[in-house]
Amino acid sequence: MVYLQFGTFRKLITSAVPCVGQSWSTLRMITNFLKRNPLRNRVTYKWWVLFAVSIGLFTSVFDHGGINVALPSIADHFNTDLPTTQWIVIGYGLTIAALLLPMGRLSDILGRKIIYLLGFIVFTTGGFLAAISPNIELLISAKILQGVGSAMTQGTSMAMVISAFGDRDRGRALGLTMSVVGIGAVAGPAIGGFLVDYLGWESVLYATAGLGVVSLIVAMLILDTELSGGGTGANDHFDWLGATLSAATLISLLLAMTLGSRYGWDSLSVITAFGIFLASAGFFIWWELYVESPMLDLRLFGSGLFATGVLASWLSFLGTQPVRFLIPFYLQFVLGFSPSKIGWIIVPSAFCMVIAGPISGRLSDKYGWRIFNVGGMLVAAIGLLILVNLDVEESLTVVLVGMVVQTLGSGTFWPSNNSSILSVVSPASYGVISSFTNLVRNSGNVVGIAVSTAIVTETMGSLGHPPTLSVITEATDLSILSAFTMGLRNTFWVCIGLTLMAAAASFLGTPKKN
Repeated sequence: MVYLQFGTFRKLITSAVPCVGQSWSTLRMITNFLKRNPLRNRVTYKWWVLFAVSIGLFTSVFDHGGINVALPSIADHFNTDLPTTQWIVIGYGLTIAALLLPMGRLSDILGRKIIYLLGFIVFTTGGFLAAISPNIELLISAKILQGVGSAMTQGTSMAMVISAFGDRDRGRALGLTMSVVGIGAVAGPAIGGFLVDYLGWESVLYATAGLGVVSLIVAMLILDTELSGGGTGANDHFDWLGATLSAATLISLLLAMTLGSRYGWDSLSVITAFGIFLASAGFFIWWELYVESPMLDLRLFGSGLFATGVLASWLSFLGTQPVRFLIPFYLQFVLGFSPSKIGWIIVPSAFCMVIAGPISGRLSDKYGWRIFNVGGMLVAAIGLLILVNLDVEESLTVVLVGMVVQTLGSGTFWPSNNSSILSVVSPASYGVISSFTNLVRNSGNVVGIAVSTAIVTETMGSLGHPPTLSVITEATDLSILSAFTMGLRNTFWVCIGLTLMAAAASFLGTPKKN
């Protein structure tokens, strides 16, 4: 058997190694103590869960934004180049992508609260180790460890919130969590930049580790083990081969997309990565349809609502991520704004996410998903259409209006769409499916960045300039900046097509009424 029954495994280990048995007993005593949650019988429990999980979500998003700001300082401190330093982010992201599904599945089997708590223990440990790392290699390793913790918390947190709010308020719950993500997306770069400037790059890592400790303590005190869901004992089998194949599939795909824009799409490393992706993906699909207790139940794709919801979600991230990736380049190197001013320019659009998410989620529970799924993507397409008018001349108003409209559309779409996806899933599988939706987001973002980079650089190359984004960072030639801006416009035209495809998928697959 490739998969393993945890009950049998636990008995085998505890009987063979007494100290392990004692540790397991201690852990069980702690868990039983935490079950006696005085908040569980209160009407307001769901809001306490939202509060606890929001701190954890904010911590995770803050960490991502803060470390990006610190990369140049880290490269300077360790006297290394920026491409090497970027593996801090790449290694972190690949780890999350590889482990999201397995950790979501584990939370359904063992209990979501325990996986969530263990996740923040690992996350916090990785953060502190990263802050005291004596060299870049250990720093990258510590961030990979932190990625393990993030994978344990990301999907689990959403599943616990949904379980607390119930099916009737599922959209509302997803919208509220989306607003927290929006706040973290603004706070990460802003606060991270301040910390780097005044206290050094280590302070960002200490800050995230400290937030991890707070998240852990609050979760221990508030979250109820039984009401958090998972660990019902209905199915104790874990698909180890499926977990391995899913990790291989995702890592090879994301590596291929990451390396393709850097070394060329015809390089041996990229071709090899794509080959591994195709082989592992094919084997994963066959195995998941064959095995009795799959990592991800692919039969869910037999539901038109689920399949089109996942497709629309992936297309939405593919079509909108290039805006968040490329606009800061345009603002800094074409319009000449400083990084600190760029942060303030992005605030209005991020604030729109905070507002649109809860409203859309709440109203979609009442009036149906279709109008918000389709309407959200159409509004996002209008925002992208505005951004097509960018030029080398002063276009700040175009940027502000375009990003606000695009973000309003995206913020309207995502809570409603995720709610429609989860509507066909049993509560016992909320953990793995919530992790899967996060995985769709992460992969869409990576592929979106790779595709947009390829379009921009190919446009620059066709106009006789070096096909790389690095040339615009020191560009004084107006023709280079003009070529880059034309590449942006071409990218946004493609993004418009992708968002319209997402709208079409939502229209065809989403019923008029929930």
